[in-house]
Amino acid sequence: MKNRLMIMGLLVLIISFTFGCSKSNDNEISSENDQNVVSETGAKDEQVVINFFHRWPNEPRKSFYQEKADEFMALNPNVKINIDAVLNDSYKEKIRVLVSNDDLPDIFTSWSDSFALNLVKSERIMPLDDILNADPDWKNSIIASQFSGFTFDDVTYGVPFTIDGKAFFYNKSVFAENNLKAPKTYSEFIEVLDALQAAGYETPIVEGLTNAWAISHYEGTILQRLLDPSVTEVDYNEATGTFTDPGYVRGLEIFKELTKYMGEVSTAIDHETARNMFAKGESPIVYMQFAEIKMVEDQTDMDFGFFNFPSIEGGKGDQNALTGAPEGWMLSKNAPQEAVEFLKFLTSKETAYAFTKADGQLNAIIGGVDAENTSPISMNAFNIVTEASATAPWFDNAVNINIADIFMRGGQSLATGELTPEEIMEEVQAEADRLRK
Repeated sequence: MKNRLMIMGLLVLIISFTFGCSKSNDNEISSENDQNVVSETGAKDEQVVINFFHRWPNEPRKSFYQEKADEFMALNPNVKINIDAVLNDSYKEKIRVLVSNDDLPDIFTSWSDSFALNLVKSERIMPLDDILNADPDWKNSIIASQFSGFTFDDVTYGVPFTIDGKAFFYNKSVFAENNLKAPKTYSEFIEVLDALQAAGYETPIVEGLTNAWAISHYEGTILQRLLDPSVTEVDYNEATGTFTDPGYVRGLEIFKELTKYMGEVSTAIDHETARNMFAKGESPIVYMQFAEIKMVEDQTDMDFGFFNFPSIEGGKGDQNALTGAPEGWMLSKNAPQEAVEFLKFLTSKETAYAFTKADGQLNAIIGGVDAENTSPISMNAFNIVTEASATAPWFDNAVNINIADIFMRGGQSLATGELTPEEIMEEVQAEADRLRK
């Protein structure tokens, strides 16, 4: 009996011990599962979202920047990049709304000079000097001269990426057939245009004046050639501008004279159509940005070259300056550190080199352009930009947007004969007075 009781007691102890171990193991497994849930939740909480906004919803840039975002996310699994893209005019309007509502994307593209300055005035843009100085290898990989359009009161707010310039593209074969040379002065330019008309080219120079920005590029360059820099320094500042110098009227008269060689078609077409007319050989001259070289090359095997806007006799500005400015990237003041790393990724030599190869536009990264990733004519353009005596910003980025709008609308009215240069300047001066007050 005693033996039976002892055996039963031992069985109870064994069962209790086994059950206890089993329960303990269950608790350990449950605890491990809980830790996994916490870990997964933690990973989700650590995910960083970067809002990325640019102005290229068209190809090839749309796909290029999507691919770069995908590459960065693959390298940084905790990062999610949301991309939004709209075209130029819509982009300008949307970014102004976003900055006024303190709802800026983390990283976004920006023109330089006054456009960038207006964003900086909101005090919602991240200063970049500390970030640049903390990574000298990155800072020194960017062409130093291109930072100026993003630097205000000695503080840098943007990183330049694309560089560009404006020049007259011309059909070399047509010039050779008519014994013409690229003009160096404005009077020589008029002689060339007259000769081309006499040779049967009704529209020797083509432009799409339905695009107001194309008008501003003409007007801004002409005024840069004509006016003393001390005049524009005062007038292009909305706090001091008066726009009373007689050079402004003269500048509008020159633009009106040039529109006579563009024909009636100019007021009915856009710049893209004008570029296509040049590429098809329908017009021998067009005023374009170097960023458009590849667009012409993709359409034709024409032998074309370019010349800078000719010097204007009696002009007080730098006659050799090149109109053009860099475009780059900015960060909102609340952007996460990951957006800083994405900015470095977008402006790396590898990204820049691939960008120019895919898109054709020149970039501001040292080593990002060479004979292997661009054409000989684009390489020539790159040298022109980097060796220019000075660069003048796009006019619509150099002055207050209200002033620019009057000049641009006025340019269309000059082409159609609806307004005179004097009438346009009266409106400009009235707006300048309002802005000063």
